[in-house]
Amino acid sequence: MNPTALLLVAGALLVWPDDVAVLRRLSRLAGSPEPVRKWPRAVPHLAATLGGVSTAVLVGGVTGVVLGAIVTATGWWAIRRTRRPRSPAVDIAARLRLAGTLDLLAACLQAGLPVPSALDAVAGTAPAEAGVALRSTAGLLALGSRPDEAWAPVRAVPGLGELAAAAIRTSRSGAAFAAAAADLAGRVRDELATEAEERAERAGVALALPVGLCFLPAFFCLGVLPVVLGLAGKLGPLF
Repeated sequence: MNPTALLLVAGALLVWPDDVAVLRRLSRLAGSPEPVRKWPRAVPHLAATLGGVSTAVLVGGVTGVVLGAIVTATGWWAIRRTRRPRSPAVDIAARLRLAGTLDLLAACLQAGLPVPSALDAVAGTAPAEAGVALRSTAGLLALGSRPDEAWAPVRAVPGLGELAAAAIRTSRSGAAFAAAAADLAGRVRDELATEAEERAERAGVALALPVGLCFLPAFFCLGVLPVVLGLAGKLGPLF
C-alpha cells in the first residue's frame, strides 16, 4: 500500500463517526443486520500517527519528517480537544414544560383556586423533580406549615428558587403570586429564545471558515483566473 493510500485510510478513520446512534443509523441505511460497535479509543490516535508517517514517507527527507510530526501532533491535539468533557446539555424540553406549568399555575390562581389546590393541580404537568416538589409544598401548605418551611422543597429545585421566594413574599396575596408565576414563565421562554439565537450565531461563525475555504478557490478558478488568462492572452503581444 503506497503512502497516499495510507494517508486516505488515516483520514477515513479520523472522520468516521464515533457516536453509537450515528453508527446504528449508518448500519440501517447500509442494510447491515449486524450491530455496529464503536471504534476502540486508540484507533483515532493510531490513525493520526499513520497519517503523520504517511506524510513523512510521501514528502521525504527532513521536510517530510517535520511535516509528518506536525500532522501527528495536530491529529492528537484535535482528538484530545473533541473528546474533552463538555458541560451537560440543558434540557430545553424540560424548561419549556416548566414554563407551561408556571403559566397553568398563574391561570389557576387567577381563577380563584387556593395555592395548595393550584400547586397540586399543575404538579402533573411539571418535570419529574419539579412535580414532586410542588406536591410536597402543596401538602405542607394544606397542613398549615409556615411559608418558608412549606416552600423549601420548591426552593431546592433548579429554576424554581425565584418562584418560592415570590410565594413567600406574597403569601397573603394570591393575585400577586399569580403575576410572579406568569412573569417567571415569560422569562424562562425569553432565556430559551436568547440561547437559541446565540447557538445559531455560533453555528454561522463556525460554518464561515469551511464555506470560505470551499468557495474562494472555486471563485478564483471560475471567476478570476479566466479573466486574468484572457487579459494575458490579449496583452501578451504588447509586451
